[in-house]
Amino acid sequence: MKANVSGNGTRVGIAGVGVYVPERVLTNAELERMVDTSDEWITDRTGIKERRIAAEDEAASDMALPAARQALESAGVDAGELDMVIVATSTPDMLFPATATVVAEQLGANRAAAYDLLAACSGFIYGLSQAYGSVSSGVSRKVLVIGSEALSKIVNWEDRGTCILFGDGAGAVVVEAVDGGGFLGFELGADGSGGGDLCIAAGGSRNPTTEQTVADELHLIQMRGPEVFRFATRVMVSSAAGLLEECGAAVDDVDLYVPHQANKRIIDHAARNLGLPPEKIFLNIHRYGNTSAASIPIALAEAVAEGALTAGKRVLMTAVGGGFTWGSVYMTWSEGRA
Repeated sequence: MKANVSGNGTRVGIAGVGVYVPERVLTNAELERMVDTSDEWITDRTGIKERRIAAEDEAASDMALPAARQALESAGVDAGELDMVIVATSTPDMLFPATATVVAEQLGANRAAAYDLLAACSGFIYGLSQAYGSVSSGVSRKVLVIGSEALSKIVNWEDRGTCILFGDGAGAVVVEAVDGGGFLGFELGADGSGGGDLCIAAGGSRNPTTEQTVADELHLIQMRGPEVFRFATRVMVSSAAGLLEECGAAVDDVDLYVPHQANKRIIDHAARNLGLPPEKIFLNIHRYGNTSAASIPIALAEAVAEGALTAGKRVLMTAVGGGFTWGSVYMTWSEGRA
């Protein structure tokens, strides 16, 4: 699915950003003492030096809340004004009620619809597209989109192929009508044939929880690394290139590329094949690892804080996640509320 939305009337953009990461830092040096790996091996293959780990009593909603409050403050929006709260997560507090309802209640967003969105690492991009559609159609005026992940709770800490990759954190944005800039286009897709390459095999209706599924560690992340790498390197490029073409834009029309921070080799491959120079790529994977749906909103908030993302800059975002799902967004960073 590709859509150029630049001529659709109401300008819709991101009016505020927020971020939260746990205090606990897990370095590669510490992982060397946990599994058969090394700092050099991890850095060379992933670009990750450290990641944040949620406290034992810290769930997805606990991280989403401070990120959401910061985004609301950044946008100058009161929680009571929100019409919708979307939480993109693969690690909800529980299956139901939705983590978004917990967040909305604690924020005081008493008039907002609230739901969780599960599209793995692409969840935030999917959430942005839904927020855009709701605001541009007039169904909503202000939408809060959050990516929040507590992946350390579902990682197998004895599997060196996965435990080195993932971290915890949350990022949030407020989506509303804006005076200038805003979303220009979206590209979304999915290919379920590769779903088994990155999954949690038990705990749903297909394989309900039993003593055996727990003993077999089927409630932890399972990944076929080479297959995921091949798919991600291909789709990160095709999704972004297809969206730019749909929007009548060229690579030179991208001021900042904010990719999902999954693996630096995947990001480098995408940037090289798209023709994006290093100075246009925002990277924080070395600090946080792969935070799934939280990855891009964390990066956006940091890019704003560092001055790398200012009004008028044209931003390209792309993510690929388990499922497989993928998505890209092209936008001009907003100049202010409408």
